Amino acid sequence: MSTEIIDPATASVPAQGIRKNGKQWKLPKAPFKPGTTGSSSTSSKQSKSYLARQADRVQSSIIKAKEKELKAEKEAVRQQRIQSIKDKRAAKEEKERYEKLAAKMHAKRVERLKRREKRNKLLKER
Repeated sequence: MSTEIIDPATASVPAQGIRKNGKQWKLPKAPFKPGTTGSSSTSSKQSKSYLARQADRVQSSIIKAKEKELKAEKEAVRQQRIQSIKDKRAAKEEKERYEKLAAKMHAKRVERLKRREKRNKLLKER
């Protein structure tokens, strides 16, 4: 004779003895095991064979390599654009420097010519 309380609604559940927590009226539940539940996403991960997982790894590595290549290409284009901007700025600065130098040299030449004219004028006046 067992001391379990049997509910007619749960009569199909096999008896497992008296529960420790004393809640014999509650329905027994299966333990939560995510890998064995029957949901499509987790069970498909669990049931994949080694070859399928290896094929997935190869496929993901190919995709990652392609992404890396595309990123490198994009970065190269970006660096080229940056370099061209830097080159243009350097050329502009060099041009400005030469213009200043030319203006300075022209001023010196003009000054030299004025002195020469003054000398010549003084020589002619004698």
